[in-house]
Amino acid sequence: MGKPTGFIEYLREIPVDRAPLERVHDYKEFHHHMEEKKLRNQGARCMNCGVPFCHTGKLISGMAAGCPINNLIPEWNDLVYRGQWKEALNRLHKTNNFPEFTGRVCPAPCEGSCVLGINEPAVTIKNIEAAITDRGWDEGWVIPTAPAVRTGKKVAIIGSGPAGLSAAAQLNLAGHTVTVFERADRPGGLLMYGIPNMKLDKQAVVLRRIQHMEREGIKFICNANVGENVEPQVFLKEYDATVICTGATLPRDLPIEGRNLAGVHFAMEFLTANTKAVLGKGPSPILGAGKDVVVIGGGDTGTDCVGTSMRHGCKSLLQIEILPKPPLERAADNPWPEWPKTYKMDYGQEEAAAKFGADPRIYQTTVKKFIGDAQGKVKELVTVEIKWEKNDKGQFVPKEQPGTEKTRPAQLVLLAMGFLGPEQALLKEINVETDARSNIKAEHEKYTTSIKGVFAAGDCRRGQSLVVWAINEGRGAARECDRYLMGATDLP
Repeated sequence: MGKPTGFIEYLREIPVDRAPLERVHDYKEFHHHMEEKKLRNQGARCMNCGVPFCHTGKLISGMAAGCPINNLIPEWNDLVYRGQWKEALNRLHKTNNFPEFTGRVCPAPCEGSCVLGINEPAVTIKNIEAAITDRGWDEGWVIPTAPAVRTGKKVAIIGSGPAGLSAAAQLNLAGHTVTVFERADRPGGLLMYGIPNMKLDKQAVVLRRIQHMEREGIKFICNANVGENVEPQVFLKEYDATVICTGATLPRDLPIEGRNLAGVHFAMEFLTANTKAVLGKGPSPILGAGKDVVVIGGGDTGTDCVGTSMRHGCKSLLQIEILPKPPLERAADNPWPEWPKTYKMDYGQEEAAAKFGADPRIYQTTVKKFIGDAQGKVKELVTVEIKWEKNDKGQFVPKEQPGTEKTRPAQLVLLAMGFLGPEQALLKEINVETDARSNIKAEHEKYTTSIKGVFAAGDCRRGQSLVVWAINEGRGAARECDRYLMGATDLP
């Protein structure tokens, strides 16, 4: 512990982001780094706890508490305080294949479980992580490392999101020959097309890592849609093992009157089309420019729809959430070290508030129907306030409140209500067993499916979750796949 009194001497300080009304005019990343002296002071706030909850990676009340990939947070905080940046990067890479991703897009459950956070603002773990990895790339410390010996075993990875990439990286490290199949035109999965460029730069961050992995010997095949232009039996015939990492991409729909009107889209349709446009694939066919945009649903995906619509130049922005507004402080039933379910404005809401004068979210509200114009395009929607009440089974359910209906303008509606599970066509094609929630049936920490030599990891196994959980699962599946291939494994 470099500075025993650091948590007393220094206040929590985070970098100042680019101004909201400035950044809505481009798709550049909006985060800045702090100067080194301030970062070292923030590292000094880490107390080197005897029991550091920040890296425990447990599920408490169904939410992540601590880092799911067990980052050695107190160690690299101390190294940053001491100015030993290269060693800090080495410690970070021991548990995290892609800290440049998590340092940007992870909601930081580690900070929610920081011991200092019991009675003071938590250590700025996420910002320090991003600073370490970005400095590593800038200094040339991140170099390709191909295995010294190849095992002769061939492994296929289906899906190149965070789970697929981490599985590929670890299996390549073990000496296997790894090929990653991706149905999109670029690798990265969720990282490429599910997260907007202003949060995670595609060229400078995502493709940089992909190219780095290629130099380490991993092969990527894009436009490879298994079951359509790739025969599923190829994996059983030509590869010694396969890891399925296709994500949970089946969106939750809103089957109400007017759902088929033009202008009502799933969030991922909108976000994917926009990122392709940013990457030079031509203009997006789904634009919010000059329109009253309504985003239905919260979470990161809803926020990304808000931020993207702001960059399109929308006329107005409304975000509808069915849950109650969170409290400003932890509620009594949400104690530390649980993830703090408290009110905050993310980058998209900050931008909307700067432009339109207020947080765009309304709470405990749902949509009853969409109303179209003579051309079959959505022009309005009807909302109603709800109240959460217990039914006869003791479950909380939403009850509409009479007299609260409102008709609101909407020429673009984006459905960001989460995901139901993996798309089923591939799973049926290869005849892999699924569970009651339609996810691939594979035991946690084992990752073995009903088909010998086929493993599953990430959202397609556990359901919709965080990028950092996907990395955890990809690493775990790689370990068990290596054990299956070689009889033993040295992978963590």
